[in-house]
Amino acid sequence: MTASPLAATLARTGAPRTASFIVTIWGDAVAPRGGSLWLGSLQAILDRFGCNPGQVRTAMSRLTEEGWLARNRVGRLSYYRLGPRGMESFGAAAARIYAITPPAWDGVFRLVLNPDPAEREALLARGFGELPGLLVGLHGAAEELPHLAPVLLATPRSAEEARAAAAQAWPLAVLGAGHRRFLAAFAPLHDAAVPAGEALPLRLLLVHEWRRLALRDPLLPAALLPPDWPGHAARELAAALYRRLDPAAEAWLDAEGRNEDGRLPPSDAHRFGAG
Repeated sequence: MTASPLAATLARTGAPRTASFIVTIWGDAVAPRGGSLWLGSLQAILDRFGCNPGQVRTAMSRLTEEGWLARNRVGRLSYYRLGPRGMESFGAAAARIYAITPPAWDGVFRLVLNPDPAEREALLARGFGELPGLLVGLHGAAEELPHLAPVLLATPRSAEEARAAAAQAWPLAVLGAGHRRFLAAFAPLHDAAVPAGEALPLRLLLVHEWRRLALRDPLLPAALLPPDWPGHAARELAAALYRRLDPAAEAWLDAEGRNEDGRLPPSDAHRFGAG
């Protein structure tokens, strides 16, 4: 018997960790539809991944304690929406996850010398690379960059020099290997017949695996990347599959998703050009 597209894809990717996957569900499916979801609707999604109610309750308790989600109890029913940490993180993360092309680069490196630990973490989260004693970035006006650490602007002398600096500042070999694994895991879905009931689970799994890459990918322009960079094909595949799965996935949320007011409102997001 042939495995379903979802089962076959899970065999290639492995089952996602429950708490981390719930964060993906909120970012991709719940936040664009008002931000609140009934625990029963969440369980119906996670049933597809073999997550039992005990596992889900444990994960939700942890995410609530950590500020990712906030619980609202109405009678005997529990609803969850983004907590303070989730609200702070989701907007910037979505911009990186669903970007179709890298932002334009003006050809100037931003060099931040010896930033303090908080500045360093903030800059790395924005996609800066790292060399001994300094961080290297491609974007940011002067007022957006740290005030406590010296900031220099540097224009490479040649395209070869720019690529060499990028190869040292960003872990391109590791990122490239991740993109190739993503392509191997999801390329078989390109021509697969996907049942309507598997569209949302597959879209969420796609975003979950892509999110892990996209949030580490500095979105370098082609001028700084090796000529055979697999990230381009991986991003194109993620966008194409997302658009293919989106109509049936949203139809499931229309029919089955519930919040405190009943059915979920329509999505306000158009991700990867879908919607």
